[in-house]
Amino acid sequence: MTLVHDDTGAPVPVPERVRRVVSLVPSLTETVAATARGLLVGATDWCTHPGDLDVARVRGTKNPDVEAIVALEPDVVLGNTEENRAPDVAALRAAGIPVWMTEIRTVDGALASLRRMLAGACRLDAPAWLDEAARVWAGVEPGPPRTAVVPIWRRPWMVVGRDTFTGDVLARLGVRNLYAGHPDRYPKIPLDELNAAGPDLVVLPDEPYRFTADDGPEAFPGIPAALVNGRLLTWYGPSLVEAPGALRERLAG
Repeated sequence: MTLVHDDTGAPVPVPERVRRVVSLVPSLTETVAATARGLLVGATDWCTHPGDLDVARVRGTKNPDVEAIVALEPDVVLGNTEENRAPDVAALRAAGIPVWMTEIRTVDGALASLRRMLAGACRLDAPAWLDEAARVWAGVEPGPPRTAVVPIWRRPWMVVGRDTFTGDVLARLGVRNLYAGHPDRYPKIPLDELNAAGPDLVVLPDEPYRFTADDGPEAFPGIPAALVNGRLLTWYGPSLVEAPGALRERLAG
């Protein structure tokens, strides 16, 4: 057993060879599945990629079944400071389960965090797809500068605010989030205020709220709407390889 330190600086005891991993974050589940699928023994109900993943389900990111996770006897559990609640992490650690927490707010931070997680928590070499993602993003040039609001929910309307991975993805593509300076990371903003902000574009992902052509654009009359794949905009993992090209195409209208 070796002590390694996660993104928060917490020491995590990990065996020299990791055989059993439970992931509590869809992005991290896909990351491990694309690198060494056989390690995964558990994942949340929201872990939808890959579609044929056959592992034990341990409820959601915000309400994991701690007893079920402990029963799976994982060598390590993978989590994220934004996705998972501190009391659940504490409960797992109190039960003797090592938990590796990621903290990701930028594209470069994601690339570094995933590399560190795979090496330190999973005892894996960096996969080819992660090297390719780093190469792709290093070559990204921002498009024409535009401003945007990025709703993630309606009833009430909530948008992407400060210090988010989503905001950094858009900024790298030349799209400035009008609420990047808001004190909250996901503020509730009245619809009339969103429209009055005068964005060049409204970016509507299909998760966590499933915006569609018939549900979302009509709320922003006169403002071009870009419906985007939420996995490409908000997930950090293998989707990082295709995200720049696919998002650029959608954002261009």
